[in-house]
Amino acid sequence: REVADKRQASMEPAVMAVSAERFKTALWSQLGFKPDAAWSGQIVLALHPVQWADEPVNVIINRLFDRWNYRVELPDTVTRTRYARALTAALLLEIANRQNRSPDHSAELPAWLTDGLARHVVAAEPTDILLSYPGKKNVKDVWESRTEKNFKGYAPLTAARAVLQDQTPLTFDQLSWPTDEQVNGLDGGVYQACAEVFVAELLAMRNGEGRMREWLATLPGSLNWQTAFYQVYRDDFKRPLDVEKWWSLRVIRLASHDLGPRWSLADSRARVTEILAVPVEYRSEPTALPTYATISLQNAIQNFTPEQCQEVLRLKLRDMEMAQLRLAQPYAGLVAGYRQVIAEYLGGKRAENVNGTGHLAASPRRFASRKETLKQLDTLDARRRAAEERMDANPATQNRSGTANRVP
Repeated sequence: REVADKRQASMEPAVMAVSAERFKTALWSQLGFKPDAAWSGQIVLALHPVQWADEPVNVIINRLFDRWNYRVELPDTVTRTRYARALTAALLLEIANRQNRSPDHSAELPAWLTDGLARHVVAAEPTDILLSYPGKKNVKDVWESRTEKNFKGYAPLTAARAVLQDQTPLTFDQLSWPTDEQVNGLDGGVYQACAEVFVAELLAMRNGEGRMREWLATLPGSLNWQTAFYQVYRDDFKRPLDVEKWWSLRVIRLASHDLGPRWSLADSRARVTEILAVPVEYRSEPTALPTYATISLQNAIQNFTPEQCQEVLRLKLRDMEMAQLRLAQPYAGLVAGYRQVIAEYLGGKRAENVNGTGHLAASPRRFASRKETLKQLDTLDARRRAAEERMDANPATQNRSGTANRVP
């Protein structure tokens, strides 16, 4: 599983030119461009001796007369992640600015698009597109290169699926505003995996390639990338909540394809405790620094605004459904109960098949009252505490796990 990718390639001008051309062809293929399609911008790759570890790669944008040009400044030893991200950024900007007549306003790209498409290109393309200069001879006395390979038969989203099986995916809002640590893979690879899956799912939509090309072309004349996004994808997403719902279903479906073994009772206990806790921050005084804490679902229902409460509970439903696929008993059954209670409070559908995969089955909507919901959550909490007391009395059971059921 890729977390912070530290694999490096030693670049040499002639080899880098071939590598960049192959990368361009692969990226164009993902977006539905023909290999001989015309383009207007100029991309210059400028190598310089590496100065320090993890030296960044810079993409400099400038406009000369009526054409946008790009200069990618990179050290001669660079990680494959940064190299692919820089090439992707330059190529996407060239596409987006082809019809841009503004003298000083270049198109702006969301980070998840650049990072997600870079990973998707490298994973999906079956040819060698990230090359390095030959560095040693093999046993046959032939110079060989440290080449980053993609092997035929490798499923493009395998690495992303492995990350998202064990960690909570980001929401679309979180994906849109990543931190430096997330971009650099220091969050366990969650952001990068989410970005790759999100881009892959957009491309898999009806006319996905065409709509992404249209979105890129719309960026320069739009207030921001969000405005252009909702304009192009208006048939599917009327508002941010529609994107969140669509995204939740996609990550659940992805994680359920290859479940792996169930978690142990100890791991299941920790995961359920995390899911049922709602993180909050508060200030003892208006000028004091924020203090972070967690509260229960019941406290959130009682004290949050209706909008805040709905947002939190929808995310908890998603996390529960993903976790339930791998939880050991009795936690799988308990989480199914929590899901059913929350779904009814939100006016959704009842969660059935509590001992299996627990997908929400079609049934008439039923809105539960706040009082009824709080009572049911208290009952489930009591059952959970009783089960954990029995486990604590028998520590030998803590590492027991089962076999995960697969989703039909």
